[in-house]
Amino acid sequence: MNDFNILFTLAIALFAGLFMSRIVKPLGLPAVTGYLLAGILLGPYCLGRLGVTGLFFDMSQANPAMASMASIVQDAALGFIAFAIGTEFRLSSLKKTGRQATVVGIVQALVAMLLVDGALIGLHFLLGEDRLPLSVCITLGAIATATAPAATLMVIKQYKAKGPLTNILLPVVALDDAVGLICFAVSIGIAQALEGGSVGIISVLINPLLEVVLSLVLGTLVGIVFSFAENLFKSNSKRLCISITFVLLTIALSKLTHTFDNGVKIAFSNLLVCMMLGTIFCNVCDSAEELMERTDKWTMPIFILFFVISGAELEFSIFKDGIVILVGVMYMIFRTIGKYLGARWSAQATKCDANIVRYLGVTLLPQAGVSIGMSITAAAVLTTGGTVRNIVLFAVMIYELVGPMLTKIALTKAGDITPKPTEPHHHTMAEVFADDLDDDQTE
Repeated sequence: MNDFNILFTLAIALFAGLFMSRIVKPLGLPAVTGYLLAGILLGPYCLGRLGVTGLFFDMSQANPAMASMASIVQDAALGFIAFAIGTEFRLSSLKKTGRQATVVGIVQALVAMLLVDGALIGLHFLLGEDRLPLSVCITLGAIATATAPAATLMVIKQYKAKGPLTNILLPVVALDDAVGLICFAVSIGIAQALEGGSVGIISVLINPLLEVVLSLVLGTLVGIVFSFAENLFKSNSKRLCISITFVLLTIALSKLTHTFDNGVKIAFSNLLVCMMLGTIFCNVCDSAEELMERTDKWTMPIFILFFVISGAELEFSIFKDGIVILVGVMYMIFRTIGKYLGARWSAQATKCDANIVRYLGVTLLPQAGVSIGMSITAAAVLTTGGTVRNIVLFAVMIYELVGPMLTKIALTKAGDITPKPTEPHHHTMAEVFADDLDDDQTE
């Protein structure tokens, strides 16, 4: 019966996610919002209230098979998301964007993290450890660095944006997530040490930094082998298979851990390892761009399931606590301020175009896959991770509602989006179909 429940749940989740993405489309909302809403409808607070059993709300109860399935889907999705981020770091592209994108990408991420950390740690001292654990504050600060590349790319493609702001935006978003993953790896190590009560130089400093270094080394080594293996095959379908194989292998290897008697821990960040795998792959393999296009199509069902499961796991009961709502609101306010000011200051310092200085920070607000992935990792390794995950999911829902809209407004004001003429125009069926197809591809 478990096999039936799992397969049936996967089918329902995919259908519900796709169906909801069509419902939210006329509202101007991104597809990821529809996927999250579908998960909420399938979760314990909607469908679960009707007494239907065997679906997502059984994952945390008496259905270990369902929980295992959800964990595998989430690990796979996170691996492919990080791999895709890594493939944005082509040396040829980085040379073109130059110093400006690098400085802005790093500075705005760090400013957002420091502001969120400072605000929440201050609140921690006011409320106390019992009501707001320090581990939650530190983890949320690191997650605040991440920006959703999918939502940003969707707006750029949909409105065919071109100009100085667009040219710097994509490399900044990619670098932003890379910086965020490194900050998260260090922060989550410190948070674990705080929760375990073993605060010392090994647990707070050595182990987190060792995890970052080992993750980058492992990703590099697997990436070299991956690039060599890719050249052994000429068929596009087989090269796609070997790409998927190595991403899954990398995810598996990143699960390995070992702790020595002196407390030094050998561990890996699956997000960082897969990101480095993508970076090596795109710089060594000549056909990396073509293979990534094929991989993106293959992984779309996994991403839909990832977001649907994330929505289903949203624990609404936690929002009965006013402290959680307060923390969530402060997280969004100080992250928004940090992104805007960090981008503005660094763009001014690097003598960027005036429109980049004014509007870049606004385009960096969306959050989705990477931040949700970080929150899921936090939920798996921290006793307070459930609180982190729910606050992040709450923020993602808000950011995904307003973020793409603000990005469009900023690109329009910067002159990168040319407004369409207001004259009435009767579309042919072919034009309607073509427009709908373009929208589907940007989702």
